[in-house]
Amino acid sequence: MQPAKIKKHSAIFLASLLTLSSCSSPPIPSEKEDKSVISDSTMAIEESMVQPVSIDNSNPSKPKYEPLVKTMMLQETQAASQTTVSSIKRAGPVAAGYANDQSIFPPPSQSQFNRESYNHTPENSFITTVNDPLSTFSIDVDTASYSNIRRFIQRGHLPPVGAVRIEEMINYFSYNYPEPQSAPFTISTELGPCPWQPENKLVRIGIKAKELDEKQLPPSNLVFLIDISGSMNHENKLPLLKKSILMLTEKLSKNDRLAIVVYAGSDRIVLRPTPGDNKDLIRDAIQKLTSSGSTHASSGIQTAYDLALQSFMPGGNNRIILASDGDFNVGITSRGELEQLISEKKESGIYLTVLGFGMGNFQDDTMEVLADKGNGNYAYIDSLLEAKKVLIKERASTLFALANDVKLQVEFNPAKVGGYRLLGYENRVLADEDFNNDKKDAGEIGIGHTVTALYEVIPAGSKSIPPIDPLKYQKVEHNSLTSDEILTVKLRYKPLRREESLLLSHSLADNRNAMETTSLDFRFVSAVAGYGLLLRHSEYGGKVNYPELITLARTGRGADHDGYRAEFIRLLEMSEIISQ
Repeated sequence: MQPAKIKKHSAIFLASLLTLSSCSSPPIPSEKEDKSVISDSTMAIEESMVQPVSIDNSNPSKPKYEPLVKTMMLQETQAASQTTVSSIKRAGPVAAGYANDQSIFPPPSQSQFNRESYNHTPENSFITTVNDPLSTFSIDVDTASYSNIRRFIQRGHLPPVGAVRIEEMINYFSYNYPEPQSAPFTISTELGPCPWQPENKLVRIGIKAKELDEKQLPPSNLVFLIDISGSMNHENKLPLLKKSILMLTEKLSKNDRLAIVVYAGSDRIVLRPTPGDNKDLIRDAIQKLTSSGSTHASSGIQTAYDLALQSFMPGGNNRIILASDGDFNVGITSRGELEQLISEKKESGIYLTVLGFGMGNFQDDTMEVLADKGNGNYAYIDSLLEAKKVLIKERASTLFALANDVKLQVEFNPAKVGGYRLLGYENRVLADEDFNNDKKDAGEIGIGHTVTALYEVIPAGSKSIPPIDPLKYQKVEHNSLTSDEILTVKLRYKPLRREESLLLSHSLADNRNAMETTSLDFRFVSAVAGYGLLLRHSEYGGKVNYPELITLARTGRGADHDGYRAEFIRLLEMSEIISQ
């Protein structure tokens, strides 16, 4: 062996010993155990070994993010991945309840990361209230952005800007909103200081959907549409997906029906509609799934909708659950054509839940379009714990719709508000005229769901109000000078199987609350929004910084029974280190 090769392999061997000494060894599985099981922290370590590179769509050729700490570097070839011991130590669990076992697998190539695809939408800007006092948008109950961001951070690098959707980060968490009484929803509001712009204020709007006991849930007609193409041949894709479905099947009853359609180069029906209590047959069909071939998603979509219609349950929960990495390469592959296909299918009364899996070639932009246009929701599954959250703990809100075409319209009082800006929801903004138009499509909300929106408002009379010329043909009258209201929120929704919407409204009075007097939820959600501003490199971020966000999140953590808020604080801490 040549001296250079001996030196290189010796360095690699030394790095492996150092790495293994810093990790707790996992137990060796017996022959009877499922050797395909890999912990969440294993996946985190696997990817943390790769030198992070930029996948910012705006400039894909320019590396943007550095590793955590460069304590040791091995260079095999110019194209080889760079590995750091400290990044391996830092990766892994970030919240109580995550596994502590750590294993090491060969890192994927850098080119894998460059195949991920995101749609970067420009931020909402400030609007002058005198010129336009109305802000209208559709609700959004997706949560994929947050769990995908977590995946990036746990692997030691910041997410691309296009992966950051503030509304999905905010709505990942539940909040202590009042339970509805007579109506199916409650609207709650709160006003406090803006952490990143002290001269401005922050408005929190919360929607809480009615809860139902599990015995009151309607029977389900579920069709799983599963991507088994070659791109799903990775432990955090098809194997994780199979375990996720198996968890859900345990919640099905004899009144439910479950079917499975798979697609690769072509599609086929693996399991025809089967009663939920026939668990052995369902488990057998799931366990036999293997991955290979190309990805002909459009054909599978057609078959899944046809099968769902054959077993359609009037008055039941009819839903397709699409699970994929979104890397469609056969048949209809453009987002525009897929959008048209899904838009046509949603008229059948069948809802769509989209579950994203994997990394390296993950097509977030495609998955988001499918959920938005298919009367559905979108979650990213990066671990069994996330699968449990989405499909078990939040099963009712994920899989059971309570109302359709839910829209919000906020009217700001120009005597109190000089300008306003909606944080997130960039691809959900509607024309003001669409609010009363029942033919205009909007988002669906599930049973027991909470939806949160934040506005940053500029007080009337402030010098930072966006300047506009005086109106020539319209006299502006401040009829609300005597009112102490800062805004009014209106909500429109369609009860299931109804074509006419109903209206709810709620007003918020002005105040000068200090941050210390705001609710725990207000402080926490402010920290989540501020984190989104940092990750997006927002021009509206003002004085936002990690130390203040960490403090704010800690003071707003509250009871945190599931540990999700504690995990968020750890993500803030890790992001601060990565950003240095």
